[in-house]
Amino acid sequence: MRIVLASNNAKKLAELGGLFAPLRLELVTQGSLGVSEAEEPHITFIENALAKARHAAHATGLPALADDSGLCVDALGGAPGVQSAVYAPFMPDPGQEREAHRRAQDAANNTLLLQRLAGVADRRASFVCALVALRTAGDPEPLIAFGRWEGEILAEPQGDGGFGYDPLMFIPALGSTVAALPAATKSAHSHRAIAAAQLLGLMRSAWHLA
Repeated sequence: MRIVLASNNAKKLAELGGLFAPLRLELVTQGSLGVSEAEEPHITFIENALAKARHAAHATGLPALADDSGLCVDALGGAPGVQSAVYAPFMPDPGQEREAHRRAQDAANNTLLLQRLAGVADRRASFVCALVALRTAGDPEPLIAFGRWEGEILAEPQGDGGFGYDPLMFIPALGSTVAALPAATKSAHSHRAIAAAQLLGLMRSAWHLA
């Protein structure tokens, strides 16, 4: 089955392609099919994932897969939540290439997060991921999975891998920040891996995929 991924992110394509490999799906990014990114106006991960999946399915006529993910910090009432990628106000350099812009935004986000947690004893947080699969844009039975990866926010970054909040997110069960984990370990234990395992089972049962 060919499914459009409601993303233009090559790294996300590779990660989800690996997670759904048991179903032998052909995942293609919406960008490769000339589809623009959807608006994400909602306040929950599930609503935004649904919006992205419907947009991609409507534009391509293909089944669609979408995710929305981020960091939720208990002491901040769930913030940064759906605003995780753009948590800190940031004015990019117009001449800056996309990857450099992302790294600069990540650094600003992490700085703001640490500022807002200054003096806060409760550092509990979760990486969360909502995954949605649709057969068509009008599918009345969207398949929805949700993954949570629990940890705590450190006072300073540790590790050089990953991206976003990975250097600040310590996973007690693994004794490491996400940024210090081997890529294979992260892929096996992450919030996206948890949600993908759920969705894979749903697709097998509801869509009768082998």
